[in-house]
Amino acid sequence: MLVSDLSKRFGSGPTEVTAVRGVSMDIDPGEVVLIMGPSGSGKTTLLMMLGALLKPTEGTIRLNGQVISELSEGKLPMVRLHQFGFIFQDFNLLSALTALENVALVASLSGRKNGEASRKAQELLSQLGLQERLHFLPEKLSGGEKQRVAIARALVNDPAILFADEPTANLDSKIGHEIMRLLRSIAKEQGRSVVIVSHDQRIKDIADRVLWLEDGQFKDMIRLATDPVCGMSVEQDEAAHRLDYRGERYYFCARGCLEEFAATPERFTAGNERIGLTRSLPDL
Repeated sequence: MLVSDLSKRFGSGPTEVTAVRGVSMDIDPGEVVLIMGPSGSGKTTLLMMLGALLKPTEGTIRLNGQVISELSEGKLPMVRLHQFGFIFQDFNLLSALTALENVALVASLSGRKNGEASRKAQELLSQLGLQERLHFLPEKLSGGEKQRVAIARALVNDPAILFADEPTANLDSKIGHEIMRLLRSIAKEQGRSVVIVSHDQRIKDIADRVLWLEDGQFKDMIRLATDPVCGMSVEQDEAAHRLDYRGERYYFCARGCLEEFAATPERFTAGNERIGLTRSLPDL
Protein backbone atom coordinates (compact mmCIF):
# COMPACT_ATOMS: atom_id res chain seq x y z
CA MET A 1 0.00 0.00 0.00
CA LEU A 2 1.25 3.46 -0.95
CA VAL A 3 -0.18 6.52 0.80
CA SER A 4 0.55 10.02 -0.54
CA ASP A 5 -0.24 13.40 1.08
CA LEU A 6 -3.32 12.12 2.91
CA SER A 7 -5.48 14.68 4.73
CA LYS A 8 -8.88 14.62 6.40
CA ARG A 9 -10.87 17.67 7.46
CA PHE A 10 -14.18 17.74 9.28
CA GLY A 11 -16.58 20.68 9.20
CA SER A 12 -15.98 23.97 7.40
CA GLY A 13 -15.22 27.60 8.05
CA PRO A 14 -14.37 28.57 11.64
CA THR A 15 -15.43 25.11 12.94
CA GLU A 16 -13.22 23.18 10.55
CA VAL A 17 -10.96 20.59 12.19
CA THR A 18 -8.02 18.91 10.44
CA ALA A 19 -7.65 15.41 11.88
CA VAL A 20 -4.92 14.19 9.51
CA ARG A 21 -2.67 16.48 7.49
CA GLY A 22 -0.36 15.52 4.62
CA VAL A 23 0.54 12.00 5.75
CA SER A 24 2.63 9.84 3.40
CA MET A 25 3.83 6.29 3.99
CA ASP A 26 4.25 2.94 2.33
CA ILE A 27 3.43 -0.45 3.79
CA ASP A 28 5.24 -3.52 2.49
CA PRO A 29 3.88 -7.09 2.37
CA GLY A 30 4.69 -8.92 5.61
CA GLU A 31 5.48 -5.69 7.46
CA VAL A 32 4.08 -4.83 10.89
CA VAL A 33 3.56 -1.07 11.30
CA LEU A 34 2.58 0.33 14.69
CA ILE A 35 1.09 3.85 14.75
CA MET A 36 1.19 5.51 18.15
CA GLY A 37 0.38 8.95 19.51
CA PRO A 38 -1.69 10.81 22.11
CA SER A 39 -5.48 10.75 22.21
CA GLY A 40 -6.94 12.96 19.50
CA SER A 41 -3.83 12.79 17.34
CA GLY A 42 -5.70 11.37 14.33
CA LYS A 43 -4.68 7.70 14.64
CA THR A 44 -8.13 6.19 14.27
CA THR A 45 -9.07 8.62 11.48
CA LEU A 46 -5.94 7.60 9.59
CA LEU A 47 -6.67 3.90 10.11
CA MET A 48 -10.25 4.34 8.86
CA MET A 49 -8.99 6.03 5.69
CA LEU A 50 -6.39 3.31 5.08
CA GLY A 51 -9.12 0.69 5.49
CA ALA A 52 -11.48 2.47 3.06
CA LEU A 53 -13.98 3.17 5.84
CA LEU A 54 -13.58 6.93 5.49
CA LYS A 55 -12.92 9.03 2.40
CA PRO A 56 -9.90 11.34 2.58
CA THR A 57 -10.34 15.02 1.89
CA GLU A 58 -7.09 15.08 -0.06
CA GLY A 59 -4.39 12.62 -1.08
CA THR A 60 -4.33 9.12 -2.52
CA ILE A 61 -4.23 5.53 -1.28
CA ARG A 62 -2.98 2.93 -3.75
CA LEU A 63 -3.23 -0.83 -3.34
CA ASN A 64 -1.83 -3.15 -5.99
CA GLY A 65 -1.79 -0.29 -8.46
CA GLN A 66 -5.42 0.68 -7.85
CA VAL A 67 -6.25 4.10 -6.38
CA ILE A 68 -8.82 2.93 -3.84
CA SER A 69 -9.28 6.43 -2.42
CA GLU A 70 -10.97 7.42 -5.70
CA LEU A 71 -13.38 4.48 -5.90
CA SER A 72 -17.11 5.10 -5.61
CA GLU A 73 -18.93 4.18 -2.42
CA GLY A 74 -20.58 1.33 -4.30
CA LYS A 75 -17.24 -0.36 -5.01
CA LEU A 76 -15.63 0.06 -1.59
CA PRO A 77 -17.49 -2.73 0.26
CA MET A 78 -15.95 -5.38 -2.00
CA VAL A 79 -12.49 -3.90 -1.48
CA ARG A 80 -12.96 -4.04 2.28
CA LEU A 81 -14.38 -7.56 2.15
CA HIS A 82 -11.63 -9.08 0.00
CA GLN A 83 -8.54 -6.93 0.56
CA PHE A 84 -8.76 -5.90 4.22
CA GLY A 85 -9.30 -7.58 7.56
CA PHE A 86 -10.31 -5.57 10.64
CA ILE A 87 -9.61 -6.28 14.32
CA PHE A 88 -11.19 -4.01 16.95
CA GLN A 89 -10.60 -3.41 20.65
CA ASP A 90 -14.17 -4.45 21.54
CA PHE A 91 -13.94 -7.59 19.35
CA ASN A 92 -17.30 -6.71 17.67
CA LEU A 93 -18.47 -10.33 17.68
CA LEU A 94 -22.18 -11.05 17.18
CA SER A 95 -23.40 -12.21 20.58
CA ALA A 96 -26.09 -14.57 19.20
CA LEU A 97 -23.61 -16.48 17.01
CA THR A 98 -21.00 -19.03 18.03
CA ALA A 99 -17.31 -18.51 17.36
CA LEU A 100 -17.59 -20.70 14.26
CA GLU A 101 -20.67 -18.84 13.00
CA ASN A 102 -19.08 -15.42 13.54
CA VAL A 103 -16.18 -16.34 11.26
CA ALA A 104 -18.20 -18.34 8.72
CA LEU A 105 -20.61 -15.44 8.25
CA VAL A 106 -17.86 -13.22 6.84
CA ALA A 107 -16.72 -16.02 4.53
CA SER A 108 -20.30 -16.42 3.30
CA LEU A 109 -20.56 -12.70 2.54
CA SER A 110 -17.64 -13.06 0.13
CA GLY A 111 -19.54 -15.64 -1.89
CA ARG A 112 -18.47 -18.94 -0.36
CA LYS A 113 -21.16 -21.57 0.00
CA ASN A 114 -22.21 -22.38 3.55
CA GLY A 115 -20.32 -25.66 3.74
CA GLU A 116 -17.14 -24.17 2.34
CA ALA A 117 -17.44 -21.10 4.60
CA SER A 118 -17.86 -23.30 7.67
CA ARG A 119 -14.87 -25.48 6.76
CA LYS A 120 -12.66 -22.44 6.22
CA ALA A 121 -13.78 -20.92 9.52
CA GLN A 122 -13.17 -24.16 11.41
CA GLU A 123 -9.71 -24.52 9.87
CA LEU A 124 -8.69 -21.01 10.91
CA LEU A 125 -10.10 -21.26 14.43
CA SER A 126 -8.33 -24.57 14.93
CA GLN A 127 -5.04 -23.09 13.74
CA LEU A 128 -5.51 -20.37 16.35
CA GLY A 129 -6.00 -22.93 19.13
CA LEU A 130 -9.78 -22.67 19.39
CA GLN A 131 -10.78 -26.12 18.17
CA GLU A 132 -12.48 -26.79 21.53
CA ARG A 133 -14.38 -23.49 21.44
CA LEU A 134 -15.98 -23.61 18.00
CA HIS A 135 -19.54 -23.79 19.30
CA PHE A 136 -19.18 -21.39 22.21
CA LEU A 137 -21.03 -18.09 22.24
CA PRO A 138 -18.84 -14.99 22.79
CA GLU A 139 -20.06 -14.60 26.39
CA LYS A 140 -18.47 -17.98 27.18
CA LEU A 141 -15.07 -16.99 25.80
CA SER A 142 -12.20 -15.21 27.54
CA GLY A 143 -10.92 -11.89 26.24
CA GLY A 144 -7.96 -13.55 24.54
CA GLU A 145 -10.22 -16.15 22.94
CA LYS A 146 -12.57 -13.46 21.65
CA GLN A 147 -9.66 -11.65 20.07
CA ARG A 148 -8.48 -14.87 18.40
CA VAL A 149 -11.98 -15.31 16.96
CA ALA A 150 -11.76 -11.72 15.70
CA ILE A 151 -8.39 -12.48 14.09
CA ALA A 152 -9.82 -15.59 12.41
CA ARG A 153 -12.72 -13.49 11.13
CA ALA A 154 -10.28 -10.91 9.76
CA LEU A 155 -8.26 -13.63 7.98
CA VAL A 156 -11.07 -15.73 6.56
CA ASN A 157 -11.16 -13.96 3.18
CA ASP A 158 -7.35 -13.96 2.76
CA PRO A 159 -6.86 -10.17 2.95
CA ALA A 160 -3.69 -8.41 1.88
CA ILE A 161 -3.70 -6.13 4.94
CA LEU A 162 -4.90 -6.48 8.52
CA PHE A 163 -5.92 -3.32 10.39
CA ALA A 164 -6.04 -3.48 14.19
CA ASP A 165 -7.49 -0.63 16.27
CA GLU A 166 -6.30 -0.80 19.91
CA PRO A 167 -6.33 -4.63 19.82
CA THR A 168 -4.87 -4.99 23.34
CA ALA A 169 -7.07 -2.40 25.08
CA ASN A 170 -9.38 -4.98 26.69
CA LEU A 171 -6.71 -7.60 27.38
CA ASP A 172 -4.27 -7.99 30.24
CA SER A 173 -0.58 -7.46 29.54
CA LYS A 174 0.36 -11.12 29.07
CA ILE A 175 -2.54 -12.03 26.81
CA GLY A 176 -2.22 -8.77 24.88
CA HIS A 177 1.41 -9.48 24.10
CA GLU A 178 0.59 -13.03 23.04
CA ILE A 179 -2.01 -11.67 20.62
CA MET A 180 0.51 -9.21 19.19
CA ARG A 181 3.09 -11.96 18.72
CA LEU A 182 0.44 -13.97 16.92
CA LEU A 183 -0.22 -11.05 14.55
CA ARG A 184 3.50 -10.73 13.89
CA SER A 185 3.76 -14.44 13.10
CA ILE A 186 0.84 -14.16 10.69
CA ALA A 187 2.49 -11.21 8.95
CA LYS A 188 5.83 -12.94 8.54
CA GLU A 189 4.61 -16.42 7.67
CA GLN A 190 1.80 -15.39 5.34
CA GLY A 191 3.22 -12.18 3.87
CA ARG A 192 0.30 -10.05 5.04
CA SER A 193 0.80 -6.44 6.07
CA VAL A 194 -0.40 -5.53 9.57
CA VAL A 195 -1.17 -1.94 10.60
CA ILE A 196 -1.84 -1.42 14.30
CA VAL A 197 -3.07 1.71 16.07
CA SER A 198 -2.40 1.61 19.80
CA HIS A 199 -1.50 3.54 22.95
CA ASP A 200 0.12 0.42 24.39
CA GLN A 201 3.85 1.04 24.80
CA ARG A 202 4.37 -2.61 25.75
CA ILE A 203 3.83 -3.92 22.23
CA LYS A 204 6.51 -1.88 20.44
CA ASP A 205 8.82 -4.87 20.22
CA ILE A 206 6.54 -6.73 17.78
CA ALA A 207 6.63 -3.96 15.16
CA ASP A 208 8.98 -3.48 12.24
CA ARG A 209 8.29 0.25 12.35
CA VAL A 210 6.79 2.53 14.96
CA LEU A 211 5.35 5.81 13.67
CA TRP A 212 4.45 8.62 16.05
CA LEU A 213 1.38 10.62 15.00
CA GLU A 214 0.70 13.95 16.69
CA ASP A 215 -1.61 16.76 15.56
CA GLY A 216 -2.40 14.72 12.47
CA GLN A 217 1.23 14.46 11.33
CA PHE A 218 4.12 12.04 11.76
CA LYS A 219 6.39 13.91 14.15
CA ASP A 220 9.18 11.55 15.00
CA MET A 221 10.19 7.97 14.70
CA ILE A 222 11.25 5.26 17.07
CA ARG A 223 14.27 3.56 15.56
CA LEU A 224 14.10 -0.20 15.81
CA ALA A 225 16.66 -2.93 15.38
CA THR A 226 16.24 -6.69 15.22
CA ASP A 227 17.94 -8.76 17.89
CA PRO A 228 20.10 -11.09 15.72
CA VAL A 229 19.71 -13.95 18.22
CA CYS A 230 15.98 -14.13 18.99
CA GLY A 231 14.54 -11.93 16.23
CA MET A 232 12.71 -9.53 18.57
CA SER A 233 12.45 -5.85 17.75
CA VAL A 234 14.50 -3.60 20.04
CA GLU A 235 14.16 0.15 20.42
CA GLN A 236 17.64 1.45 19.67
CA ASP A 237 17.61 4.52 21.89
CA GLU A 238 16.54 2.53 24.96
CA ALA A 239 18.47 -0.69 24.34
CA ALA A 240 20.50 -1.59 27.42
CA HIS A 241 22.40 -4.34 25.60
CA ARG A 242 24.45 -3.56 22.51
CA LEU A 243 27.69 -4.76 20.96
CA ASP A 244 30.01 -3.54 18.20
CA TYR A 245 31.31 -6.27 15.91
CA ARG A 246 33.38 -5.77 12.77
CA GLY A 247 32.46 -2.14 12.53
CA GLU A 248 28.73 -2.66 12.99
CA ARG A 249 26.55 -2.15 16.07
CA TYR A 250 24.08 -4.83 17.17
CA TYR A 251 21.22 -4.47 19.65
CA PHE A 252 19.80 -7.13 21.98
CA CYS A 253 16.62 -7.54 24.00
CA ALA A 254 18.44 -9.11 26.97
CA ARG A 255 21.91 -9.92 28.26
CA GLY A 256 21.41 -13.60 27.46
CA CYS A 257 21.06 -12.84 23.75
CA LEU A 258 24.11 -10.56 23.83
CA GLU A 259 26.23 -13.26 25.49
CA GLU A 260 25.06 -15.89 23.03
CA PHE A 261 25.95 -13.61 20.13
CA ALA A 262 29.35 -12.70 21.63
CA ALA A 263 30.28 -16.37 22.00
CA THR A 264 29.81 -17.18 18.30
CA PRO A 265 29.03 -13.99 16.35
CA GLU A 266 29.71 -15.59 12.97
CA ARG A 267 26.75 -17.90 13.60
CA PHE A 268 24.40 -14.92 13.55
CA THR A 269 26.06 -12.72 10.93
CA ALA A 270 27.03 -15.15 8.17
CA GLY A 271 25.25 -14.14 4.98
CA ASN A 272 23.45 -11.27 6.67
CA GLU A 273 26.02 -8.82 7.94
CA ARG A 274 23.51 -6.09 8.63
CA ILE A 275 21.01 -7.98 10.78
CA GLY A 276 20.49 -6.22 14.06
CA LEU A 277 21.07 -2.76 12.63
CA THR A 278 18.61 0.07 12.95
CA ARG A 279 15.65 0.04 10.60
CA SER A 280 14.79 3.57 9.57
CA LEU A 281 11.54 4.90 8.22
CA PRO A 282 11.21 5.74 4.55
CA ASP A 283 11.07 9.41 3.69
CA LEU A 284 7.70 10.78 4.76
